Amino acid sequence: MRVIEVPDDGTITTKPRAMNYALDFCGGEIIGVWDAEDAPEPDQLEKVVAQFAKAGPKVACLQGILDYYNPRQNWLARCFTIEYASWWRLVLPGVARLGLVLPLGGNALFFRRTILDELGGWDAHNVTEDADLGIRLARQGYTTELIPTATFEEANCRAWPWVKQRSRWIKGYLITYFVHMRSPRALLRDLGLWRFLGIQAMFMATVVQFAALPLLWSFWLPMFGLPHPVITTLGEAVFWPLAVFFICTEVLNIAIGMLAVSDRHHRHLLWWVPTLVFYFQLGALASYKALYELVAKPFYWDKTQHGHGKVDKDGPQASS
Repeated sequence: MRVIEVPDDGTITTKPRAMNYALDFCGGEIIGVWDAEDAPEPDQLEKVVAQFAKAGPKVACLQGILDYYNPRQNWLARCFTIEYASWWRLVLPGVARLGLVLPLGGNALFFRRTILDELGGWDAHNVTEDADLGIRLARQGYTTELIPTATFEEANCRAWPWVKQRSRWIKGYLITYFVHMRSPRALLRDLGLWRFLGIQAMFMATVVQFAALPLLWSFWLPMFGLPHPVITTLGEAVFWPLAVFFICTEVLNIAIGMLAVSDRHHRHLLWWVPTLVFYFQLGALASYKALYELVAKPFYWDKTQHGHGKVDKDGPQASS
């Protein structure tokens, strides 16, 4: 192992800039990405090499499963683990099965070196360089496959650091969306209608769902006998179907969370799934921070401070 120090030239200090710099020192045919606190499964590299060996030439990237090794530390860590289990073990496999573009995660990623060089590496100015690269791969006709191997990392278990981390992700999604939507016709031509619509749902809707939370919460007001503008302007015939739709959506979210943590390694989290209603309230605050930074400092990388997590007494479990 070698430590490569990126020179400080007074420009941006982002992770993708560091990876682009380090890429020149890499000599292998496969380029892998982990974060410093990651704990990959012991046989992960063997699985990656075997999968690339039997994959077609258009498979440019393999994405592993991300999980946490401190899920019992506190309520925030539990909810974060439930969210990750839902995303990596249910939602993303569903996205892949539908043939949509996979928004990559920031680690447990493996690329064919030749294709990574062909695309020019990562966008050094994007604070979610992984999601951006996933779209660029798809636009060039390459595919990403999910691989059943887990990498464990530290769940952000403090409220304000969680907000800062999530605001960076939301800001990066916005930057990625606006970059690729500069020419909607070109994006539609490259991806086709189905995957183009998927980009709208995954990137724009991700931001809107957090930013619109206070509006969605307001639909609880009539249930407590309080007035609501929709009732006074459009009438109850419009309001109540909307309210029922929102409730059914929340029930679906809870069902997904329970299904995601129903395996033996995550079963202790089942009772905490309904509390995600309160957990995602932090997402609203993160979205407003992201919208401000999108205008004021779009390339600022709000670094996540690690080292506060307590590893679960049983250690990371091979639960892929």
